[in-house]
Amino acid sequence: MHKDELIHLHSLLVEIKKYFEEQEDVDGEPFDDYEALNTSPVHIHKSKSEHKHAIFVLGEQLANQMSEDEFSEEGRVEARMQELADDNAD
Repeated sequence: MHKDELIHLHSLLVEIKKYFEEQEDVDGEPFDDYEALNTSPVHIHKSKSEHKHAIFVLGEQLANQMSEDEFSEEGRVEARMQELADDNAD
């Protein structure tokens, strides 16, 4: 993917994140790991790899919010997103 495509995907995932943040039944701060990266879609000066890593971290945390248990379809997505985030960490 090109950097501009990654930034667009990053933007879409942030919109989904906002939806979950508006939900009343969200426990704690589910997106702390993503927030700690300090990389958002508006940070166009950040590298392609930083956006890619942020996408995987945010994807893992979104999947975590959707999962009911580790054996659900969403639970498997969460595990895969965590693997991708770990593989792409700088």
